[in-house]
Amino acid sequence: MADTAAARLNMVESQVRPADVTDVRLHDAMRELAREQFVPPTRAYLAYADIEVEYAPGRALLKPRDVAKLLQAVRPMPGERALAIAAPYAAAVLEHLGLSVTLLDAGDLSQPQGDAAYDVIVCEGAVGRAPAAWLAALAVRGRLGVIERDGPVGKACVYVRAEDGVGRREVFDATPPVMAGFAAEHGFAFE
Repeated sequence: MADTAAARLNMVESQVRPADVTDVRLHDAMRELAREQFVPPTRAYLAYADIEVEYAPGRALLKPRDVAKLLQAVRPMPGERALAIAAPYAAAVLEHLGLSVTLLDAGDLSQPQGDAAYDVIVCEGAVGRAPAAWLAALAVRGRLGVIERDGPVGKACVYVRAEDGVGRREVFDATPPVMAGFAAEHGFAFE
């Protein structure tokens, strides 16, 4: 059995911190949480590698670097309400940081259930474009962290809801697989 505590420490020191993740709360959470618990036992040996690790058919945990950068970008704060979409590891990290987390990992992921307004929404799979229903589920000043991918390289984006609309900014490049049913829709346009 490999020393997973040493693997977690190495993951933070060699993948997370060098990627400009400066939030020490994230470092501490990622050193504590056993990432191998979120993948099948047959893939546990991959849990701390610098790769996306499939945990269910068509679903994968983001690379440690990417999930840390995405979580840092949405600036989670204790006491906030969070929605983690196809993101079991990110959900655990957010709970460790003191957020109240709902995990959506079954059924129609494009439609969050209920009328909750979330302060933070994160997704560990790539999408062609953030679904409107995810943006609608944000509270005022709520932040959505998602990787949008329509080609070889995706862009991690943070959407922020204001009183008068939603803003979007790109924060880093990433290449996770696009989740089934979330590919970009291309239409025909006259030039």
